[in-house]
Amino acid sequence: MIWLNSIAQGILLGGLFAMSAVGLSIAFGVMRIVNLAHGDLMTLGGYLAFITIKYSGMSTWYTLIIVVPVMAVIGYYVQRILFQRALRMGELAPLMVTFGISIIIPNAFTQLYTNNVQQLPVGSLATSSIQLNNMVSIGTFPLLTLCLSIILIAALQQYMARTKMGRYMRAAADDSEILRLMGVDHRKVYGVAMGISFATLTLAGVLFGMRQGGVSPYDGHLTVLFAFETVIIGGLGSLWGTVLGGIVLGVAQTVAGQFSPEIPLLVGHLVFLGVLAFRPNGLLGKEALR
Repeated sequence: MIWLNSIAQGILLGGLFAMSAVGLSIAFGVMRIVNLAHGDLMTLGGYLAFITIKYSGMSTWYTLIIVVPVMAVIGYYVQRILFQRALRMGELAPLMVTFGISIIIPNAFTQLYTNNVQQLPVGSLATSSIQLNNMVSIGTFPLLTLCLSIILIAALQQYMARTKMGRYMRAAADDSEILRLMGVDHRKVYGVAMGISFATLTLAGVLFGMRQGGVSPYDGHLTVLFAFETVIIGGLGSLWGTVLGGIVLGVAQTVAGQFSPEIPLLVGHLVFLGVLAFRPNGLLGKEALR
């Protein structure tokens, strides 16, 4: 039963990893941008939620109504003004731009709020759980996070399949020249894709902050690692692969924690390296689907 509980907790943790990886998967899949600032942008989303709480007094959940659309708009214009220009300069330019952003964000928040954790209260959900038996219990908040990640990915899949802009994004992921031949402004398509990426990473950033009780400037250095590992384990370009990758990573960490509290991160990294070595396209990557 102890091992069953560890697996259950790992699956729930995988839901949070999956949500954190969706935006990264979209940015790479559509625009081929390796966003090194992904984790720090998640932190930015958490701080925006904290600032909204501070000045409006609303609950953390209600801040999502404000911060997610705001970050989506920011993502659109960051792509149009900054990343698009970098893409024209070569493959390494976007990488350097995102690296610069990853340095600026945590240092800016350190200056503004020091290294102290800024609270993102969850209320009664922090301790609420569903008791299945004497040995297995499921936290309400982690379960809610897993459900949200599945709903989010299902909604994005439908958006990609059924809307004109979604089909343009899929075409851009295969070959952006197709859009130019169709007379479609690929810059707008890229902007919308990055806006979606920013919106999803903001949602993940706020949920990460709620799970750990608050947000601090350098949280992004760890969350970006989880996001990259989740995307690569699941398969680049596969949204459902992020769910599988997140669950694999989450279960690896929680099961390892039963042996020693010092090795969960190490075991997660080893699983990532194993997948990278033996299935470099990921568990649900394009090669695996053929």
